[in-house]
Amino acid sequence: MARIFIFCEGQTEETFVREILTDHFARLQIWVYPILLRTGPGGKGGVVSYQSVRKQLVRKCRQDPSAWVTTFIDFYGLPSDFPFSDVTGDPLARVLAAEENLQLDVSEPNFIANFTAHEFEGLLFSKPAAFGLYFSGSEAVKKLQNIRDTFPSPEHINDGKTTAPSKRIQQILRKYDKVLYGSLIALEIGLDAIRKECRRFDSWINKLENLKPF
Repeated sequence: MARIFIFCEGQTEETFVREILTDHFARLQIWVYPILLRTGPGGKGGVVSYQSVRKQLVRKCRQDPSAWVTTFIDFYGLPSDFPFSDVTGDPLARVLAAEENLQLDVSEPNFIANFTAHEFEGLLFSKPAAFGLYFSGSEAVKKLQNIRDTFPSPEHINDGKTTAPSKRIQQILRKYDKVLYGSLIALEIGLDAIRKECRRFDSWINKLENLKPF
């Protein structure tokens, strides 16, 4: 049975792995374990520097070489010291370049680099109607759907300081809180719907589904 440790940027990603991915992979006889990234002694959650993240990844890869290690980190907001190429053009090309450079730099045989394009909230645009269960008012859902319809996919919603997925949601729903609502809305949308809408995310899940034990 394959085992996978998933380093999560924050509590929302950790809950998503625990509440959604764990059961999915268990049916495939694959055991996944979320690990919250540490920001410092006693601190948890968030990405403050590349070297801090790299140390945690390399340490885990070497501590348990019979298990796989991967990441569930937002591409949006990465510190400037992360090793990724300044690729222009299609926004997903930049995410791919970042993954490739992270993979090369960590360079452990049991490591699989992954970035969410462009952040966790992008996945929630797979089904904007799901917001209606937690926030009243059809107008807000309509605005979220209009944003989704503007882009080829939820993963194309860009990573500007005011136009990243979370920023767009907060502009419409002032009370939106990622930790409180993010995983709840994702649960309502369902893994299958997210995979159908978000092809990069689906590719990551598919890769993990096909991992074999060492």
